[in-house]
Amino acid sequence: MRHVLVVDDERDSAETLAVLVAGEGFTVATAGSLKDARRQMVLQTPDLVLLDLVLPDGNGLRLVEETRGQPNTEIVLVTGHGDVESSIQALRLGASDYLLKPIDTKQLQEVLARVSRPGSAASRRPRLAAAQAGGQFGSLLGRSAAMQRVYDQIARAAPSGVAVLITGESGSGKELVACTLHELSRRAQRPLLAVNCGAISPNLMESEIFGHEKGSFTGADSQHIGFFERASGGTLFLDEITEMPPELQVKLLRVLETGAFMRVGSTQVQTADVRLVAATNRDPERAVRDGKLREDLLYRLNVFPIHVPPLRDRAEDVPLLAAHFLDLLSHREGGAVKRFAPQALECLSGYRWPGNVRELRNVVERAYVMAPGREIVDASLPSTPPAPVPEMRPVPDVPTVMVRVGASWSEIEREVTLATLKHYKGHHQHTCHALGVSVKTLYNRLKEWQVRPAA
Repeated sequence: MRHVLVVDDERDSAETLAVLVAGEGFTVATAGSLKDARRQMVLQTPDLVLLDLVLPDGNGLRLVEETRGQPNTEIVLVTGHGDVESSIQALRLGASDYLLKPIDTKQLQEVLARVSRPGSAASRRPRLAAAQAGGQFGSLLGRSAAMQRVYDQIARAAPSGVAVLITGESGSGKELVACTLHELSRRAQRPLLAVNCGAISPNLMESEIFGHEKGSFTGADSQHIGFFERASGGTLFLDEITEMPPELQVKLLRVLETGAFMRVGSTQVQTADVRLVAATNRDPERAVRDGKLREDLLYRLNVFPIHVPPLRDRAEDVPLLAAHFLDLLSHREGGAVKRFAPQALECLSGYRWPGNVRELRNVVERAYVMAPGREIVDASLPSTPPAPVPEMRPVPDVPTVMVRVGASWSEIEREVTLATLKHYKGHHQHTCHALGVSVKTLYNRLKEWQVRPAA
């Protein structure tokens, strides 16, 4: 039977929590100080410690540090709203999650359910090591030192429920990192929902994320369940988080702080049992300076940062990735099994890949179609790889865009975007580089505004 240690100097709170834990089929011990907690852990090693940070003989962070070398003991913090900053520090030291007082019974049951599952963090570690050695780690591929660092970070973050912020260039594999985090987490049996914040109209984003009630606005003909409710118990991946409107970022921040939200047009509070993972292809600090991301939201999202390296920084992984994509394509098409010639792999490895892994996959598919035989040689690859986008240089006579006082954010965005596109004579990559958005976001905006993109 699994054993839980409750550490809290408030006797009534400790006993109440112990009764709830015992009701879920666990053995329970309580401690009112760090000294008592250490003694209890010597008597019986707990599978889970529910730890209050404020104790009479010291800060609970000391116990978190002392148990870092005990792989079979998991620590979950039990803290008030005012101690969230200390909780985040504890998460970085090795705690796996935290619960806010007053304790929500459903969230406590979810924590206990994770501990009781056989696929706990300790039992997964040997499998993680084996996956790293073979070059495949969850949904990711690569043996380079840069990817090994990413694997290590995922292995540390996956067992916890903390928020993760994934950064990296477009096409580098940020969504696959999010998928791997989910696959190796205790929420793996629950949904993983991916939301591209740049692909949803700003006017509909709040409704899509939080849901809405029937009749809450024009066109709301029925109740709509948002992503937070549909991902309950699982993981919600918010891609291109910097494309979320600032007013909605405030509401997302509140969900992260309180674990509660309301559907649009409702007064009933919903509980969010979701692990949040966000991603951006921008530099987060620059996004804050540019007004694209709230600083307080960045602080909440960046509890555990993971940076995905561009493909040019892990060129030794190109042959492995190319062979993998080729195998998938051969099986999908059901035709001849093709292989890359050594000179073809050398050509691929020497390219800079401005489009990262996504571009590599497209090149492999094109080479598969073009190759007349079973072996893909240089002649089957593009004779001249597409050149990287030229470095943007300041233009002295950049036109000024005039906007009226009181214009909405969406109106300003439309005017500036179309003016920038016109200035660069319809060149999409130059426009995206100047605006700091992805090509996908630009196309979605043009489609929303019913503007046909130039060739």
